[in-house]
Amino acid sequence: MLLDLLLPRRCVACGRLGEAICAWCLADLPRLRGPCCERCGAPTAWPVARCLECAGRRLAFASARAAVAYLGPVRPLVAAWKERGLRHLAEEAADVIANTVERPCVDVLAFAPADGDRSVKRGHHPAERLARELALRWELPVVRALGRTRAPRPQRGLTLAERRRNVAGSFVAVSKVPARVGLIDDVFTTGATASAASSALRRAGARHIAVVTFARAIRQ
Repeated sequence: MLLDLLLPRRCVACGRLGEAICAWCLADLPRLRGPCCERCGAPTAWPVARCLECAGRRLAFASARAAVAYLGPVRPLVAAWKERGLRHLAEEAADVIANTVERPCVDVLAFAPADGDRSVKRGHHPAERLARELALRWELPVVRALGRTRAPRPQRGLTLAERRRNVAGSFVAVSKVPARVGLIDDVFTTGATASAASSALRRAGARHIAVVTFARAIRQ
């Protein structure tokens, strides 16, 4: 309470005093409710089994869905959540997902692990916090199923092929998992990280992996 008086909250997207994400910006989030690719979740003009974005690719997950497009107020929201340590934004993100994305037919939720250096720098792990918030809303258990074999270099600025090579083999299963697993992460960009993590889950016993993220990059 005292901290709120000394440092009043401002919306991370527009700067209005009040909440960390104001009602106007929350309502303005570009929700992904329309038709999409059945496999990777890319927005499409009509439902398709495979879209141009994922056709011909070997993907280890069965489906990927996101709540919002990585555009407009979503960008500063994600940056504040991940890089500025505003952990409570995971609750807002989980609410948006629960109200936008259909609950996956899975037995447990897992999360994509961050590398150690980034977790220390941020002081928290966004994907794990999001998974635990979604677990409360979807009434599912969370398992710490994955670890890192190494810390890949940042994916930003890499081509799709470079992204795949960068994360290939960077995840390892640290526990057995049931056949149907929901894999939670904050942002789906090309699917390279989601597919690499899903491959490790398959080696741990998963047969059907549904990826769910808060945001998704949109190809133009």
